[in-house]
Amino acid sequence: MSHGPATEWGKDKSEGFKSRLGLLMFAIYVPIYIAFVLISVLSPKTLSIDVGNLNLAIAFGFGLILLAIVQALIYNGICSRRERRDEAHDSSGEKAQ
Repeated sequence: MSHGPATEWGKDKSEGFKSRLGLLMFAIYVPIYIAFVLISVLSPKTLSIDVGNLNLAIAFGFGLILLAIVQALIYNGICSRRERRDEAHDSSGEKAQ
C-alpha cells in the first residue's frame, strides 16, 4: 500500500541562495565554537572564571546554543522572504536573480 506524496514539490529556485547563506552562517559559528574548544583544551582554568552566577564554561556553552538558535531564526526568516520573492517573480513572469 503506497501513499503518494502529501504535497507537490516543484523546483526550489532559492536553493543556491539558501546554500550560500547556510555556509556563511556556518563560517560565522565554527570559529566561535573552535575558540570554545581551544580554550577548553589549552586553558581549562580560564573556563572556571565566574561570569555572574555561572562560570565561563556554562555561559559560553549557553551562548553557543543561543547563537545557533538565533542563526536558525535568521536563516528561516531570510530564506522565507527569498522564497516568497522568487514565487512572486515567477507568477509575474519576471526572472529571479
